[in-house]
Amino acid sequence: MKLTGVCLITAPLFFLCYGIIRLVGRLDGQYGPGLDWQAAHVSNLIGLLLCVPLALGLGRLLAGTRGRGLAVGLTLVGVATSVVQFVVDIVAGLLAADRAEMSAISRGFTSLPGVQPVFYQVGPQLMFVGLLVLAVLLARAKALPWWGPVLVLAGPCLGLVSLDLLPVAALCLLAGFAPLALRLLRGTAAPLPRPSAATALTASPRFR
Repeated sequence: MKLTGVCLITAPLFFLCYGIIRLVGRLDGQYGPGLDWQAAHVSNLIGLLLCVPLALGLGRLLAGTRGRGLAVGLTLVGVATSVVQFVVDIVAGLLAADRAEMSAISRGFTSLPGVQPVFYQVGPQLMFVGLLVLAVLLARAKALPWWGPVLVLAGPCLGLVSLDLLPVAALCLLAGFAPLALRLLRGTAAPLPRPSAATALTASPRFR
């Protein structure tokens, strides 16, 4: 379970790096292609990949909790579609000599039928929906304080308002899961007990 705790801390930190590098890279009006573009996108890609063990670990913590399978599945689908999006951006940045050429390379992918809704408009958002559901389930099990899901929700909402708020969004995600992450790193959190048929209607799951 310590791996889950590590991922709960490091994934948002890599998202934070992406947001900061992106902001700094845009200061001179020359963001992409170049080192700043690649560094930002690779940072975010690492954060996305860390969300895989993160989601699977939270699913194990919530063993026996209704809805956890759907939440983990949504998170993983969102991660997969986001990874495709960022790999395309990284490849376009490597192949292009300037911003116009990079956009043209990206359009070769985004113009394909179904790509926009799957990999840009809907798919990536499922990761945040899944993480929010996981946070709500954890809060119901008393593994997170009530404000944990609020911060997990606030993060992607800020990103929708402006991409310049991505660093703040990453900090919201970090803070939202921080109480659980610290408990996991200390080894003081255990998987939720799977409710038996006899007690499922009379007892709600609690963290031991």
